[in-house]
Amino acid sequence: MDTITEIWLLIKYLFLGLVQGFTEPIPISSSGHLVILQKIFGIEIAGLSFEILVNFGSLLAVLIIYRKDIFRLIQNGLRYMTTKDSDAIGDFQFILYLVIATIPTGILGLLFEDYIEEELSTVTVVGFTLLITGIALWIIRNLRGRKNDSEITVKDAIIVGLAQSVALIPGISRSGATIVASMLVGMKIETALRFSFLLYIPVSLGITVLSVGDIVGNDNLSGLAIPLILAFAASILATYYSLRWFMNIMKRGNLKYFTFYCLIVGILVILFL
Repeated sequence: MDTITEIWLLIKYLFLGLVQGFTEPIPISSSGHLVILQKIFGIEIAGLSFEILVNFGSLLAVLIIYRKDIFRLIQNGLRYMTTKDSDAIGDFQFILYLVIATIPTGILGLLFEDYIEEELSTVTVVGFTLLITGIALWIIRNLRGRKNDSEITVKDAIIVGLAQSVALIPGISRSGATIVASMLVGMKIETALRFSFLLYIPVSLGITVLSVGDIVGNDNLSGLAIPLILAFAASILATYYSLRWFMNIMKRGNLKYFTFYCLIVGILVILFL
């Protein structure tokens, strides 16, 4: 591999790592954007190692931002299981609802993973699914729910979990789908954000654990070690700052801008790609 090829490889992985990290927490679909960019620039990423590592990078960023909530939930969840302390039951139930909401994605992901990867990971599909994402965001743009963490129900968890399952299709934003569903069932903005991104943790962690074999078995891993590490680091930083930015946008109620973005990009993709 000559020097120019090596430099291009580093730039390619850095760029896609930044894109994946930046788009992961905001409602415009990170997977959809990777499909679009690979089509536009003729970029091909061989194997699953890239997707797994940048996804894990985004997971670490979410863990950092929500570390206080995670520690509280774990502490109170364990306390309720050991002492039945009534003050801790709310956090224990919140954990149960996260588990319940994770189940549909796990089941549907295992059943339809191959079909989604082979039949739905095209730019045309992404164009139409971005339109769907944009319309969904427009519907909830002015909603202000009343439910806090302790008022979430099993029904709410199932609805949000099913919404997350739909986001297995590239172009349907995972954060967008879960936040839309959370707002539609009446959650407050802060609760919707927290439930959505804490729900990302078990799904992303499950994908990472199940895919360790793919990384270890990658014959090109040694040759791609530096590009993959670069993409991994880029995804952590990009996700961290993107999520912080998105949380402020949600509090100000400016979701309409993501609606316009998804609709414009979706139309352009359908017409020109």
